[in-house]
Amino acid sequence: MLGTVLAMSILGNRVVRREDPKFLTLGGTYVDDVRLEGAAWVTYVRSTMAHARITGVDTAEAANGPGVIAVFTAGDVDLAPIAPPMPFINQAMTHPWLATGKVRFVGEPVAAVVTEQRYQGPDAAELVFVDYEPLPAVVDPEEAVGSGTHLFEDVGSNIACDVSAMTGFTEDPDFFEGCDVVVRGRFVNQRLAPCPMEVRSAAAAWEGDRLTQWASTQAPHTLRDGLAAVYGLDPANLRVIAPDVGGGFGAKVGVYTEEGLLGWIAKRVGRPVRWTETRTESMTTLGHGRGQIQYVELGGTTDGKVLAFRNRMVQDSGAYPAIAAFLPILGRMMATGVYDIPKAAAGGAAVVTNTTSIVAYRGAGRPEAAAAIERAMDMFAGEIGMDPAEVRRRNLVPKDKFPYTTATGTVYDTGDYGRALDLVLAGAGYDDLRRQQAERRASGDRNQMGIGMSVYVEITNPLPGGEFGSVEVTPDGKAKIRAGTFSHGQGHATTFAMIVADRLGIALEDIELIQGDTDQVPTGQGTMGSRSLQTGGVAVAEASTQIIDRARQLAADLLEASADDIVLDPAGGRFHVAGTPAVGKTWAEIAGSTGDSGLRVDVDFMPGGPTFPFGAHVAVVEVDTETGQVRLTRMITVDDSGRMLNPLIMEGQRHGGIAQGVAQALMEEFRYDPDGNPVTANLADYAFISAMEVPSYELIPMETPTPLNELGAKGIGESGTIGSTPAVQNAVVDALSHLGVKHIDMPLSPERVWSALNAAGSAGG
Repeated sequence: MLGTVLAMSILGNRVVRREDPKFLTLGGTYVDDVRLEGAAWVTYVRSTMAHARITGVDTAEAANGPGVIAVFTAGDVDLAPIAPPMPFINQAMTHPWLATGKVRFVGEPVAAVVTEQRYQGPDAAELVFVDYEPLPAVVDPEEAVGSGTHLFEDVGSNIACDVSAMTGFTEDPDFFEGCDVVVRGRFVNQRLAPCPMEVRSAAAAWEGDRLTQWASTQAPHTLRDGLAAVYGLDPANLRVIAPDVGGGFGAKVGVYTEEGLLGWIAKRVGRPVRWTETRTESMTTLGHGRGQIQYVELGGTTDGKVLAFRNRMVQDSGAYPAIAAFLPILGRMMATGVYDIPKAAAGGAAVVTNTTSIVAYRGAGRPEAAAAIERAMDMFAGEIGMDPAEVRRRNLVPKDKFPYTTATGTVYDTGDYGRALDLVLAGAGYDDLRRQQAERRASGDRNQMGIGMSVYVEITNPLPGGEFGSVEVTPDGKAKIRAGTFSHGQGHATTFAMIVADRLGIALEDIELIQGDTDQVPTGQGTMGSRSLQTGGVAVAEASTQIIDRARQLAADLLEASADDIVLDPAGGRFHVAGTPAVGKTWAEIAGSTGDSGLRVDVDFMPGGPTFPFGAHVAVVEVDTETGQVRLTRMITVDDSGRMLNPLIMEGQRHGGIAQGVAQALMEEFRYDPDGNPVTANLADYAFISAMEVPSYELIPMETPTPLNELGAKGIGESGTIGSTPAVQNAVVDALSHLGVKHIDMPLSPERVWSALNAAGSAGG
């Protein structure tokens, strides 16, 4: 039993996830599984046009359809529209609950149909007739900047946030003075669909003036507080319950109109209501990711020293600006990556387009920043004729310069970037790979080898905020953890229990994690931005320490000794007087001495700042020069997230992140036609990665603890995504560089690769 072998710390060991047996046997319980007596079903009538005025909505036939309880349109809804989430975003670009006056993207809700049975909703929705007056659609974000077609006519512009104006960014013609070589490129981080296994689902019920909302969310308390503001409720009168959640990837944060309106509908029909989207609705209306165009310039000397870097970004926000407008700011924060570049500037603008809104998606701004600097470093290396690994090595921030302040003012906590690069190159057998590549090129092999790399740094918990953690020891000697974070695959029930077990000496199987219910956990921020361990985990650690201090006082009373003389033996979970271990008190005896209340400590932990995980990736690809087909043959990575509490869980996070990064590089892209119609609206048309497209990863461990929290932990959930994308993209370009190919935008599909090869051949011929 783990409870009897805790003389040595459990932290740092490969402990199998405690969550998995339930999911592999009984299965999870998701919102759609929750039984809600008497609940009606909501189906949304969605716009079939990307941009149009609504000249009429006829609900008469639908209202008389089988099982129809009510049909609501914008004129019925008396709730204030949703304002953009950050003050620097144009606050006039509000999001109505149901389309008001016009529609701004295909899939926007126009009406809500309430039916007795689930199956009746889609049929009734087809009986709602909407008359549209078409307007020109603005789909391309670069065209949106100066377009005379405005999504919000009263604003008079499509610019949601001018980051350049906020930061003083200018395109100074003398910026690269002193540089021998300047490389320039236009890079595209294409739009992606999050594709969580579980689509959005929610339900709402009133009990008097108190609203309960069930939701598939990453941040129950954020949703609670957002809904409380919408309905003018004290947060104490609003309960959010998040059962098991089948994936989020950043997209399931905040208040979506379809979910947020359910409370209003439930009040109007006088009964609980529920809604679950279809896969197509999820693809077309759940917030998308990325969507950033970059104009990148990098200058330096012929001996490989980078002197200046500049990045102007055009960020697609979709129809209603949300977190996407913040992504260029994150891009500026992380502009120079791991490199000691004396001069840097980054700016740009976020614009609205007639497309689905862009939200936070795994990495949110950091993958885009890494892609920009890492592609530029490869282009620079090619221009001066130097190995890309050597160019990187010559420009890395030295280990002895931490904490390090970048040219854009970001302060990195700790790092050892040179060691990460050395480890990954050694693990890959880099020199031998280059030898094999030279042989392939000399032989004119149809399948050419490419070797790509990236050295990256990211920011985790980028919007620093506190987190709640609580530890309770019950009279039976077991423990309960309450966490304001929310685990939806990250393994908190295991990792947080390991922290408590390590400090208290209570067996893992006797520790329970309580989360996802705002009545049981009073406050919290949720799980996003790779923040959970360094905030919620630290809060749990602090609560554990404090509960030991309280228990020592109680043990002193029971043992008739001074509290200063009481020690905890974590191997047995017993308190005794120092030097006399034969007589002691167990956790059950101590907690039992308090009556039925037990022992409980609540902690609100506020971190000293964000942390900066880093790493290095090497990707090896084979490219068929006749068809453009790319095959990823090896993926070697170093991902340093500070102290590793459970290497097994960390590796799992790395696996998932790497796969999503590879998917962006090679496959995934959500596309619209020029009229704003989605053309990849289901998983038959949207290329979704599987285990068939990735090799077995070669993961190299490395630990550089942060001084900003007592665990020394940084985030890991997004690192794999950030490092893998540019490594794979660089590898494909590297495979074809001797044939004249200098850049290919993602995704590197066979068609794109084949076209680039033919264009390079035509230019060379």
